[in-house]
Amino acid sequence: MNYTICGHILDNNQQQIVKDNSNHLLVIAGAGSGKTLTIIGKVKHLVERQKIKPSEILCISFTNAACRSLQDKISKELSYDVPVYTFHKLSLQILKERNLHYDITDPLLLENIVHEFFVNYILESPILMKNVLRYFKIQKIYNIKEQYISFCYKNAHCVNNLEKLLITFLKLFKCNNYKIENFADFMKRKYKIFKFNKRHEQIVLLLALNIYLIYDNYLQNNNEIDFDDMIIKATNNVINNKLVKKFKYIIIDEYQDTSYIRFLLIKSILDYTSAKLMVVGDDYQSIYRFNGCDVSLFVNFKNFFPTAKILQIENTYRNSMQLISVANNFITKNKNQIKKDLKSNKMCDHPIKIVFYNDLKEKIIHIIVDIYQNSKKPIMILGRNNNDINMILSEKLQYKNNKIIYCNNKDIDIYYLTVHKAKGLEEENVIIINLIDNINGFPCQIRNDRLLRLVEKNKEHYPYSEERRLFYVALTRTKNNVYLLTPYKNSSIFVKELIADKYHYGKMVKIIK
Repeated sequence: MNYTICGHILDNNQQQIVKDNSNHLLVIAGAGSGKTLTIIGKVKHLVERQKIKPSEILCISFTNAACRSLQDKISKELSYDVPVYTFHKLSLQILKERNLHYDITDPLLLENIVHEFFVNYILESPILMKNVLRYFKIQKIYNIKEQYISFCYKNAHCVNNLEKLLITFLKLFKCNNYKIENFADFMKRKYKIFKFNKRHEQIVLLLALNIYLIYDNYLQNNNEIDFDDMIIKATNNVINNKLVKKFKYIIIDEYQDTSYIRFLLIKSILDYTSAKLMVVGDDYQSIYRFNGCDVSLFVNFKNFFPTAKILQIENTYRNSMQLISVANNFITKNKNQIKKDLKSNKMCDHPIKIVFYNDLKEKIIHIIVDIYQNSKKPIMILGRNNNDINMILSEKLQYKNNKIIYCNNKDIDIYYLTVHKAKGLEEENVIIINLIDNINGFPCQIRNDRLLRLVEKNKEHYPYSEERRLFYVALTRTKNNVYLLTPYKNSSIFVKELIADKYHYGKMVKIIK
């Protein structure tokens, strides 16, 4: 039986996945390989062939927009009412079924408390102020409060970086299911893990503990929970009180972005329901480590489900074969990944164009006009950071109402996104900026503080492993050409790598000077 979904006949790989009856199935779906069509096909097969009710199928994705999109497509194509949840919405539903009601705290509460800690809370504690000054290698301390306030005023960027470190530490602490008692263990372990400068780690742990206590106390006093608490409480509820609704099949999209506490929630549901599980994703596109994403849950899927089957969708319908060849060669330098053999029937000479510039503002306009003359389709501009857009704005190129306006021709449809926000999207032609070799360029060269090793479940050792995956995501957004804009001087190390490997690529990479 051939399945036609949304007007497309599923290919052999997709149909094999749709018909597979394994208890646990990992589907490796590369960029542009039609994973959404495969998920819809799976739902169709489960209802029509396996006689599972739509209400007994649980679909999970990672954003509200992705859930709405998937649910709308299932409803339009199949006329089924299949529940599609984010992990947070699923957790909230589980708690509501047990009449457990909490207020959801402001998502920025942790950031606000960390900042308030350095501005106000800490002024009541000479010991903590002294430790902050020691952290910044200030040994001579006199009038502690005045000295602390003066330092923070003159070195706001340094304090801001410490705030960011503490926020990341505490986010990883929570999403990896650590508890308050783990701080004592961290203090002991730091002597084994860090051979030098243990004082640095001890100070950050002390600050993190104090902030965590303030944060946790606020949540308890106000009967609020954050998103991580929501998942943890829902998991405990499933373990202790079971589920009201018993699912028979669970489908998780974007599984490469799963965190440890999300995995524990799914495991608790599987243990209770004995439901079958299909997860879909691509470890090449795992780019949310800073939010607790643990790519090892994907790569080592069989460690958690020993009898699992692993299937791949090998055909991509977005990228040309030439672009795939370059992107795959680039990403597979990260060794701890699942190797893929992606194929495409699309052909395109020189889909990757490395464009050197002296003046970025002038060069990008030239590229935009050139693209528009050959294609009237929208143009996606990608940057590493939110503020990268400021690198290209000028009197000729302005930003209004979330759109980039080229004043000489307002018919050109141009928009800017960070690569993180562009994940899952595609466009005919893509321009990548901020390909500069500096700390805030692409790749970003800000090193994670080694203290984060204490709260990370998955430790990667290959240089710029996450940034490499992010660059892979950027390259694979295009259906046609991707333009890498880089300066003559101080060019990105990723661009230099592509040029160094150019003799492998033939007609795949073109250098424009």
